[in-house]
Amino acid sequence: MAIGSKELAPVELDTYEDERLVDELKKAKEELFNLRFQSATGQLESHGRIRAVKRDIARIYTVIRERELGLRATPVAVEAPVKVAKKAAPKTTKKADDAASAPADVEAETKEA
Repeated sequence: MAIGSKELAPVELDTYEDERLVDELKKAKEELFNLRFQSATGQLESHGRIRAVKRDIARIYTVIRERELGLRATPVAVEAPVKVAKKAAPKTTKKADDAASAPADVEAETKEA
């Protein structure tokens, strides 16, 4: 990479998701606006920074467009694995077991009579 931000190298931009790319683009445009304002008022210390920010903006636009065309892969969002809790069989007490079997006993007695 010639001139530009070290954190906005094309290799780094490949790892960013689309939302983050848009955020970086917005930040770079705001910085360019501020640099132009400083240049107009005579407060700009480094004129090369304007060129670097313009290149960063162009680099971000290129990555976004290549993703739209399918020339560059979009990174897969990494999500934390969701733990699925197993449902345990409901615990029954002896009274509940007796109550469940009681109607069957009553039905058997009525059929015999």
